[in-house]
Amino acid sequence: MAENFKKSYRFAYLSSLYITLLLTLVLSVFLYFQSALNAISIMVFLPVSYAVCFFIIQYRVEKFIYRRVRKIYDDIEMLEMDPVGDSPVTTDMRTLIKEVEKFAKNRKKEIETLKIREDYRKEFMGNVSHELKTPLFTVQGYLLTLLDGAMKDKKILKKYLERANKGVERLIYIVKDLDMITKLEVGDLNLNYTNFDIVELIQSVFDLYEMKAAKKKIILTFDMHYQEPIMVHADKERIQQVLSNLVVNSIKYGKEDGTTEVSIEDLVKSKVIVRVTDNGEGIAQSHIPRLFERFYRVDKSGSRKEGGSGLGLAIVKHIIEAHHERIYVESDYRVGSEFSFTLEKVKKFPVVDLGTETV
Repeated sequence: MAENFKKSYRFAYLSSLYITLLLTLVLSVFLYFQSALNAISIMVFLPVSYAVCFFIIQYRVEKFIYRRVRKIYDDIEMLEMDPVGDSPVTTDMRTLIKEVEKFAKNRKKEIETLKIREDYRKEFMGNVSHELKTPLFTVQGYLLTLLDGAMKDKKILKKYLERANKGVERLIYIVKDLDMITKLEVGDLNLNYTNFDIVELIQSVFDLYEMKAAKKKIILTFDMHYQEPIMVHADKERIQQVLSNLVVNSIKYGKEDGTTEVSIEDLVKSKVIVRVTDNGEGIAQSHIPRLFERFYRVDKSGSRKEGGSGLGLAIVKHIIEAHHERIYVESDYRVGSEFSFTLEKVKKFPVVDLGTETV
């Protein structure tokens, strides 16, 4: 118990001891000159006593902070603070308290962020497992059926092999998308910038998915007739992929006899904004913040029958951001959705007339 007392109160009893000894010495000097003691001596004794107490306590606190509190600073790595040795140590502990509180808040935020990332990782791994499991089990089912004897029937053999092949194609599609989005996220995908006509590219995407849209009686159209080309500076192949994903999504989730409309507008002097609008089922506002996450699906059940890897919008977002552009989404549930993204316009240089001058 004596040892605990010594550790707990060492600072207090040593400081008290030093003050007592010094004040006793000072008082002895005053008593030695007792005959001369008067009001002036008392007035001198008070500030001297105050000064002695101040310097003893300050010295003790500085020593205490230097040896113990500085270790706290080093341990928690207060990088934004000045080193303790570069500034005088005072008895005011408010600065330390504020810094410790700031440190605690930052660490709390880091822990919360790690928890969110861990939850996201678990969800992502579950989604990947589910997306791969479905076609794998489908292929396995067809192959096992054939091995059990169905392969002797040539009609069944051909039909099941074709279905198994579709399952393999879906697996390849998912793996390719995963590979692409990984490259986009780590910045390992090089963009091949060229100047091209965005109107012509959109029309080619329309032509590509015209039959798919016709099955649902959906019209693919521009908002107006663009008589002149609109030249943009970007990776043509990747922007075609963006447009294809957005148009296919509008067809998937569009209503029959609906419309998918694309418009191109000047945003600022050096930018255009491309809008892909449909009058389909729309998206509830609660889903929009997570719409561009990998494997996130608005309709957890029905959307899987539409196919796809679940990575389309995530890839779209990464491609646009790789161009240092922005993508936006606006939607009204059961009314329709609009996805829009910006692109850099090709700078137009003034045409100089070099015609010959007549004399």
